[in-house]
Amino acid sequence: MHDDFVANLRLLCSYYPSIAEVCRRLTINRAQFNRYLRGRYRPSHAALQRICHFFGVTTEDIALPHHDFRALVQTGQLISEATPAALPWPNALVQRGSEGMERYIGRYFELYHSMSRPGQLMRTLVCLEAREGGVVYQRTERMQTMPGVRSCHNRYVGTAVKLADRLFLMDHETLNGHEITQTILFPSFQSQVTRLTGLKMGVADNSERMPCCVRVVYQRLDEQVSLREALAQCGLITLDDPSLDDALIAATLNDVAADEHHFRARH
Repeated sequence: MHDDFVANLRLLCSYYPSIAEVCRRLTINRAQFNRYLRGRYRPSHAALQRICHFFGVTTEDIALPHHDFRALVQTGQLISEATPAALPWPNALVQRGSEGMERYIGRYFELYHSMSRPGQLMRTLVCLEAREGGVVYQRTERMQTMPGVRSCHNRYVGTAVKLADRLFLMDHETLNGHEITQTILFPSFQSQVTRLTGLKMGVADNSERMPCCVRVVYQRLDEQVSLREALAQCGLITLDDPSLDDALIAATLNDVAADEHHFRARH
């Protein structure tokens, strides 16, 4: 993991004319920064936050395996430090919607029937974190089109709020800028948040770009699961995958009962 951090930091620096320029703009001592680049020292929490803010990535991004990180930032298309971490919702709404969100902070697997690959489930990684003024999240899709071919990634960032006992999440895709998605979840009334259900609306990630609505499940990850392990489990999975239980499969089923006049979420 430390080797990946070093490689990722070097990649980020490669987008600037020199290491001296990076240090000057970061106001970090050049000798100390060189120790980070050589892997001799790991930045303190405060220094790491400052570095990530400068480069426009998250602390979770920069800890990813290097080949995954490189795919996320894409050569020549580094996310700008001016890119907002969340959608520009009214401040009053975000602040009001942040009440009660503390218990939902953490990492989740998001599972739903793929909009572009019918018959398979998509598993993505969602990371919710508290920021000044509200709760933001990053959602990472990992798609392998063919066995043996390097996976491609989509990265979404957005805002999460809790309004009148419903969780609203809205994000936009940052690498290609071609999609906005919205998710509405039921809150958890248990002592510990383990699984959330609701509806997700977006477009199929193929040439058809068909608007779709699907039932979705958010499965809380154990804190002991590393980011590397979680990302490795993301992607398309079949319905007979041993990691799926009957309740999860039922919760993602997109059927409509005879007495239902709308496509509805199910608690």
